[in-house]
Amino acid sequence: MPRYPYSVPDVASIGRLLGDESRAAMLIALMDGRAWTVGELAAQLEIAKSTATAHAHQLVDGGLCVEARQGRHRYLRLADTDVAEAVEALGMLSGRTLSPPRTLAAGTKDEALRAGRTCYGHLAGRLGVDLLTSLRRIEVVTTNGELGPNGAEWFTALGVSPGPSRRPALRACLDWTERRDHLAGSYADALCRRLLDASWLERSRNTRAVRLTEAGRAALAQRGVTLSV
Repeated sequence: MPRYPYSVPDVASIGRLLGDESRAAMLIALMDGRAWTVGELAAQLEIAKSTATAHAHQLVDGGLCVEARQGRHRYLRLADTDVAEAVEALGMLSGRTLSPPRTLAAGTKDEALRAGRTCYGHLAGRLGVDLLTSLRRIEVVTTNGELGPNGAEWFTALGVSPGPSRRPALRACLDWTERRDHLAGSYADALCRRLLDASWLERSRNTRAVRLTEAGRAALAQRGVTLSV
């Protein structure tokens, strides 16, 4: 063990937790912001439930996840936004992706995630990138990723109200698949919730992929937002 001349954060313990690909994959699966049972995570990642259970214990003990029990089911979710942002940043830092198996089903899932997904509370993938591009064009968001001159009014008209938050209202966030910015922050989270609540955005049952519905596309188009995804 090295001796430190002053206090330092124990980043090595986080590194050890993320050093296992299955544990890292569980964290990435939880980036949709929902709570998943250990069995659902095991099925999604195609690992044994006993293995997923052991990983879940370590992620909870390490402070990266929290658990809740409902009846016989044990649900797992990311501990907080800080964990989600750290996982997202590490994805960008890695600079590479682990490819799925070369099957039609895996390829279809991978393409759906790249087209649109939730990144904890906000939208990512091509959908998230296109949304930010369009919001910048109509000056709802500035080029720096802040509220533009029409920003607050546009969000209010859409029924988006983030409420009090210690997080930034908006910020640009580099998308790890598109290598371009998507939108994060409390307004971005509230916008994603509004789209889901209005059924303008549909979740995938088994992954964090999302798809904009025709009603959602029309509602956004009425407010100046045109999307290619």
